[in-house]
Amino acid sequence: MKHRHLGSLDVSALGLGCMGMSHAYGATHDEAAAVATLHRAVDLGITLFDTAEVYGPYANEILVGKALKPVRDKVAIATKFGFRIDPSRPSAEMITGTDSRPENVKAVAEASLKRLGTDVIDLYYQHRVDPAVPIEETVGAMAELVREGKVKALGLSEAGAETIRRAHAVHPIAAVQSEYSLWTRDVEENGVLETCRSLGIGFVPFSPLGRGVLTGALKKLDGLSDTDFRRSLPRFAAENFDANLALVALLEEMAAQKGVAPAQLALAWVLAQGDFIVPIPGASKVTHLEQNAAAADVALTAEEAARLGDLLSPAKVAGGRYSERMAAMASK
Repeated sequence: MKHRHLGSLDVSALGLGCMGMSHAYGATHDEAAAVATLHRAVDLGITLFDTAEVYGPYANEILVGKALKPVRDKVAIATKFGFRIDPSRPSAEMITGTDSRPENVKAVAEASLKRLGTDVIDLYYQHRVDPAVPIEETVGAMAELVREGKVKALGLSEAGAETIRRAHAVHPIAAVQSEYSLWTRDVEENGVLETCRSLGIGFVPFSPLGRGVLTGALKKLDGLSDTDFRRSLPRFAAENFDANLALVALLEEMAAQKGVAPAQLALAWVLAQGDFIVPIPGASKVTHLEQNAAAADVALTAEEAARLGDLLSPAKVAGGRYSERMAAMASK
């Protein structure tokens, strides 16, 4: 597996998003399959594993920490803080707001260290910008954790360009995480991607496979459980889904011409957008993981990347990426 850098962290060119192993995509989760997938990821040379306190909540950090404990010195674990969580509520209503007060920054770090069973968090992200707390105060508290040796590197998730610059002025930001894929390119338009490039900050795309749609495997909505997070997203609404599948068909056609899987072509496109980019596709099964990992070796010419980008232009996608409530928390 090729490597890239997120600030001072040397990581595999593709990481593994672990959320779906415990959270969001249905009520049933197979822990044994998840552990097998995590172990196979290490075998394949993947070294960056992404989790958060809110995934589960809490269960995903425990799972990741336990599975990776035997190889802890060979991997980088990223986790996140920043939400107010009410575990008694249904999954879709569990997040009741944001909380990036310095005391919460530190409290969550201590709790995450215990759940992960480790002495240090490799990459500690603010999950969403808190409009009630100046970013300078939040990053100041995060920087104290670095000085105390509890955190190695700092990150922001779904932050806007100006927020990133203000945060980076307080303490170097190693990575910014936001959604980015063939069908979601907000970070190209709002300056986030260029800001990361110019400041030497790594960029970590989550959902680089369009929450499963860009794999070509999801053809019907009735395959999603009633508790699947995607049912709340506009792009998965019945009136939009079929229109979006027509775009996926174009991806499938181009993938067949190149002799690769649609997921591999979609990931190769993201990787081709810059060597500071480290996508974290999710995978809960070993077969999906192996297919994704092979994308790191799929080379695209500039012409192929441009053609693919035009075929699946976000302007052609039906529906927004988030509900209004969730969209209000992004890119501040």
